[in-house]
Amino acid sequence: MKGSSMTTHMGNITIDSDVIGQYAGTVAMECFGIVGMGVSVKGGLVKLLKKGSITKGIGVRLNNNRLTLDFHVIVAYGVSILAVADNLISSVKYKMEEFTGIEIEKINIYVEGVRVID
Repeated sequence: MKGSSMTTHMGNITIDSDVIGQYAGTVAMECFGIVGMGVSVKGGLVKLLKKGSITKGIGVRLNNNRLTLDFHVIVAYGVSILAVADNLISSVKYKMEEFTGIEIEKINIYVEGVRVID
């Protein structure tokens, strides 16, 4: 099992990386300006991931009990990418640290595309 382990006075707690990625993706999708997660496919095209496969657009790395998260996002057309990124970073950092109890070392955001929302 890949993930994070911590020891408390009651015993051990292990959180799988997929759980961390799923929660991080859910938090990211709540942020204004994020249309979805995306992954690059052949020919430089970007595929918008469905809610069930949201973790494919998120990289989770654990180093010395500190998390590094990589988000591959698609943003809404016409919004400030800087404002969306700042909102994403602050929301994810706060909620992930509260949820997991693990310190966030770094959050990397890769804007894979821009999409007009209907």
